[in-house]
Amino acid sequence: MTKTINPILKQVLELGPTLAFFLIYLRIKDDTYTFAGTDYSGFIVAALVFVPILLVAMTILWVLTGKLSRMQVFTAFMVIFFGGLTAYFNDERFFKMKTTIVYGAMAGLLGIGLLRGQSYLQFVMEEFLPMQRAGWMIFTKRLAFIFVVLAIANEIIWRTQSTETWVKLETFAFPAVLFLFLWVQIIGLQKYLIEDPQQSKD
Repeated sequence: MTKTINPILKQVLELGPTLAFFLIYLRIKDDTYTFAGTDYSGFIVAALVFVPILLVAMTILWVLTGKLSRMQVFTAFMVIFFGGLTAYFNDERFFKMKTTIVYGAMAGLLGIGLLRGQSYLQFVMEEFLPMQRAGWMIFTKRLAFIFVVLAIANEIIWRTQSTETWVKLETFAFPAVLFLFLWVQIIGLQKYLIEDPQQSKD
């Protein structure tokens, strides 16, 4: 059963772990930690600490709301998987590649739907944003495109810039770009919005 919680608390639980990772990284970025005879950089330690913080936040969110989105579950899996690879190989590149794969996977899924003449985005968001099918197809194409752009941008940034620059852009720039993009699209697609949700299936 889905429950309603304070929207501010919901945002804290959804965005808090990423902000916590950023703050922890800034605090220990220049330090080196030794575990079982292996030296780990501050970035890798921050990435590993991020995993339980994310899981705790998601557990609280699930308890309070009674559900988790597919995207939240997928992101958590990717964080755990690539966090594990990062620790096992003691290589921060795995954690940085996670962002590319998440954005790439989202673009791929939306693209598969488009090739089949469907909008998977409509399937996920229709309850919250009733819109005509034509609007959903346009929205889906554009969102798939921005996911591809962000995936490529992440690859370029982590391969050419410092870890600190990547962390800052990952924490603030990428989410801001995506939020601004979604806001612009919703405003631009106003003519496709409908009052009767049943019409969005036509």
